[in-house]
This record gives sequence, C-alpha cells and structure tokens, in this order.
Amino acid sequence: MAELLELFVMFFRIGAFTFGGGYAMIPVIQREVVEKKGWFDDEEIIDCFAISQFTPGAITVNTATFVGYKKKGIIGGIIATIGAILPSLILITIITTFFMNFQDNEVVQHAFGGIRIGVAALITNTALKMFRHIVTDRISLIIFAVAFVFIAFTNFSPIIIITVSAVLGILREKNRAKFKAVI
Repeated sequence: MAELLELFVMFFRIGAFTFGGGYAMIPVIQREVVEKKGWFDDEEIIDCFAISQFTPGAITVNTATFVGYKKKGIIGGIIATIGAILPSLILITIITTFFMNFQDNEVVQHAFGGIRIGVAALITNTALKMFRHIVTDRISLIIFAVAFVFIAFTNFSPIIIITVSAVLGILREKNRAKFKAVI
C-alpha cells in the first residue's frame, strides 16, 4: 500500500509542478525514477520513454502507466496514471473558469513566454542526456543523424521514422552479434 501511495504522490507532484506538457515532464520523471528512487536505470527509462512515445496517448500518462505497472502491476499502473492526470484535470478546471478574464493580460502573456523558454531548456537538457546514452557507436550516430534530418526537415510521419529506426537498430544488433561470434 505504501508503494502505491508513493507512486500516486510522485506522479501527482510531477503532474502538478511541471509546466509545458509531457516532454517537459521527461527530465523530472527521469530524475525521480532513476536518480532518486532507483526503480529504473538510464537505459530502461529511455526505453520506457520510447515505448510511451510510440504508443497512443500522452507520453507522461503512458510513462506513468508503464512505471506504475513495473512497480506494482495493473493496480500500480492505474494509480500512477491517476496521479499523473489528476493535477491537470484540477488545473484545467480552475484555469478555464478564470482564464478568459486574464488571457489578454500582458503579465500573463509574458509569464507564458518565460515558461516556454524554461520548458525548451528542460527538453534540450533531457535530449542531451539521452543522446549520451543512446548514441554509443558510429552506426547509432548515423541512424540518429538520418532520423533527425527526416524529422526536422521533412514531412515524413514520425511513426515511419521511429519504425525504420527500430528496424535499423535490430539489424545493427544482429550484425554486431554475428561479428562477435566470428571473433
């Protein structure tokens, strides 16, 4: 029961105090789940983020569900998910009640501008941390560079790019295993 409460409180806190959407929550989730709790290692949390991004739904909700499920099974997944979405539900209800009166306020607009800058910094920091753990050889660097170019400069579907990257990763590992067997 204590672990369920811990899951709920952790994801409630993440949901309540992380602004900027799911991607802004990634560094906070990583810090909590890997660095503070030790529930996942860096590679596992990166896999969790990849699966959460690839599956339908919000990345934070999917990640909370995955982490909760790993810790306490189905009930853990449900409790962590409720913890992650409840703050947004409460906040959206409050904001929609009052926002119409303040949306054109200059101070509010400047605050949102500052929040967007902070969120961009959080996402960049997480991307750099993930890059160091993911790009470990020349082949992974090539896969990363090609995927980045296609995502940044074309209209290819991210699903196609992720799927092709997954296939290339599988082929890379199969060939690496064959190479090691020959040596």
